[in-house]
Amino acid sequence: MSSTSYSLFNTWSRTSEHLFNSVLAANRAAAAAFGVPMSDPGNASEARITAGSDLEEWDVERSTRTRGDLSVGDRIEFAKTITERDVEQFAAVSGDTNPIHLDENYADDTRFGGRIVHGMLVTGLISAALARLPGNVIYLSQDVQFLKPVRIGDRVTAEVEIAEDFDDERFRLVTRVLDADGDLVVDGEAVVLIDDAPALD
Repeated sequence: MSSTSYSLFNTWSRTSEHLFNSVLAANRAAAAAFGVPMSDPGNASEARITAGSDLEEWDVERSTRTRGDLSVGDRIEFAKTITERDVEQFAAVSGDTNPIHLDENYADDTRFGGRIVHGMLVTGLISAALARLPGNVIYLSQDVQFLKPVRIGDRVTAEVEIAEDFDDERFRLVTRVLDADGDLVVDGEAVVLIDDAPALD
C-alpha cells in the first residue's frame, strides 16, 4: 500500500470511527435528555427503558389514566433530578456547547455565578409529562418563558394541566416547571392533539 493510500485509509478509518462514536453519543444524549440511561459496554448494570415505562428515579402523578376521561383540570406531574450526565449528553445531541452549561470557570464569571442547565433540557420535562397523558399525544405548539435558571443536581417538576378542550381532539394545556422550593422556573402553554393510542407490543 502506498503512503498516499495508507494516509487516505487512515483518514477514512478515523472519520468512520468518529462518525460511529458521534451517533452513539447522540443517541445516548437524546435518551439522557429525558432521564433515560442507556447502557454502554463499560456499564452493563444501567437500567434500560421501554415504551410507556418509568424509571425508579422519576416521580409521576396522574389525575386520570384513560383517554375517554380527559377533561379540563386533569393534570400530570413528572419530576426528576437533572444530572451532570444529562447536561453533557444534551450538549452532545443538541450541539449546544455554550460554556455557560459546561465550563465551571467560565460560568463562575457570568451573571449566574456558575453553570446552569440548558433551558431546552428543562422544557423537555414538559414533553415527558405530556407523554404520560392517556392516548397518543402530538405536540402542535408550545410557548415558554424561562424565569429562573436550573442548576445541575436540582430536582425539578414539570406540570401540565388541561385548560381547554377544543372538542376536536385538541387541548390547550398550561405547562410549568418548578424547582424543589416550588419556585416557577419555566412557564407557558401548549396545544396538543390527543388521539386514541394503538396498543403497545
